[in-house]
Amino acid sequence: MSIDLPDPIARYFAADKRGSAASLATCFSPDAIVIDEGNTYVGLDAIRQWMTNASTQYTYTVEPFALAHHDDRIVVTSRLVGNFPGSPVDLRYRFAIEGDRIAGLEIVA
Repeated sequence: MSIDLPDPIARYFAADKRGSAASLATCFSPDAIVIDEGNTYVGLDAIRQWMTNASTQYTYTVEPFALAHHDDRIVVTSRLVGNFPGSPVDLRYRFAIEGDRIAGLEIVA
């Protein structure tokens, strides 16, 4: 199923698919915050390192299949399949968008 994602979010998932931490970081504003697996990453360097660690620790694919708006967030539900404990899993990516960049992202089960 294909969904029409806002541009910053589409760029995020495209960069994630390529495993490019540098490209993924360019999707975020300079002071963006990412919350994933109980950890918080603030700023582009921390976000780049978070993606680098995730892509070297696990091999995975992510397929967005649903989009919703909740308060000031865009929530994208995606199926994540890979060599990690609990695979496959559906995750909700809660994006805060400012202009053409992601200002915040929280990833939850």
